Amino acid sequence: MNRPAEARLAAGTGEPPAAEQDRTRLRAVGPFAAFEWMLARRYLRARRKEAFISVIAGFSFVGIALGVATLIIVMAVMNGFRAELLSRILGMNGHLIVQPIDYALTDYAEVAERIARVAHVRLVVPVVEGQALVSGVTTGTGALVRGVRQQDLAGISGVAGNVRQGTLLEFDRAEGVAIGVRMAQNLGLRLGDKMTLVAPEGDVTPFGTTPRVKAYPVVAVFEVGMSEYDSSIVYLPLAEAQLFFNSEDKVTAIEVYVDDPDRVGAMRAAIAEAAGRPHFLTDWRQRNQTFFTALQVERNVMFMILTLIILVAALNIISGLTMLVKDKGRDIAILRTMGATRGAIMRVFVMTGSAIGLTGTLVGFVLGVVVCQNIQAIQGFVDWAIGGQIWDPTVRFLSEIPARMDVGETAAVIAMGLTLSFLATLLPAWRAARLDPVEALRYE
Repeated sequence: MNRPAEARLAAGTGEPPAAEQDRTRLRAVGPFAAFEWMLARRYLRARRKEAFISVIAGFSFVGIALGVATLIIVMAVMNGFRAELLSRILGMNGHLIVQPIDYALTDYAEVAERIARVAHVRLVVPVVEGQALVSGVTTGTGALVRGVRQQDLAGISGVAGNVRQGTLLEFDRAEGVAIGVRMAQNLGLRLGDKMTLVAPEGDVTPFGTTPRVKAYPVVAVFEVGMSEYDSSIVYLPLAEAQLFFNSEDKVTAIEVYVDDPDRVGAMRAAIAEAAGRPHFLTDWRQRNQTFFTALQVERNVMFMILTLIILVAALNIISGLTMLVKDKGRDIAILRTMGATRGAIMRVFVMTGSAIGLTGTLVGFVLGVVVCQNIQAIQGFVDWAIGGQIWDPTVRFLSEIPARMDVGETAAVIAMGLTLSFLATLLPAWRAARLDPVEALRYE
């Protein structure tokens, strides 16, 4: 005798009806089950009646990808800009500067020898430094003239390692000058041409002080890659500079180069003791503090501003998911009546929105890495396309766009993109999980 399915269920015999089987299966599955992934994938696909929602999702994807890529590129360029400036500044200038107090540095040879014996000191350079007017074939300009010994100039990596014309091997004997490539271009000078130096404090005559004027041959042309140095510094042999600036048997300062510029603070006491005379000691951090502080502030501000791009894209995820929840209200109600838990519904929409954020972040990361690795080629192509220069070295110090990616910083950008994308999904997913099936199906 056949009885209805409800009676068999009440009697404890036979199989439950199909609807009850579905409820049992939905209650039995664990988190992130196959049906949840299946629903998330279906909600990501574009359908004709959901085209507007798909457009919002597409804008969210593009916004996150561009935001992450832009942030990676800008941070890499700013890191490269700071590193290149730092290497060029430290390659041309002493890490610690010993300047005289009370009496002139006439004992510079002995002081330099004592400082050179300090541990981790790489190079000690006595320097005569002064301002002068220099003129060449076409025009004249102001310059910073630095008198150094030949063996010391060979140890200054920023100059000795970037000689483009001539040589420094006979620098003292040739009694000539070494100048930057941009100064040579501006003054119309080539190797072997005469450069005229005019010192404002010259010879004293019965008619007053007359400027000292002397011509020197160009024996070397260097290119540091930093416009300020390549266009404004002239190197003279120390003995010639002492005569030119009326500083016989004395120097202006002693520059000290150390193995690790970041440890100059720990070496100040030892170098001060080795000097053995009244002096004023400054290091590269004090001399360039304002410049590098401004770079750090600019870097932090740019990071905050560009983060807003990712934030706006994350807000698009919220709006897109909210509209998707309203459109899928009937489906959510049916799933709830079939036994799907609130957690399952919430996970479906979290996965839907997170998929957009994850894909956009990964695409942005790949795009950022590709641009950073090929930034010089991109710069060359843009220069060729516009017939000019997008990176003027006379304005931006460096001759090319530098880019140096930092692993920790890049990982932080990726983590931020993923986190914002995930947080953007929580509110729409929570609203979907709180949807009342009775209210959703009342008018169906």
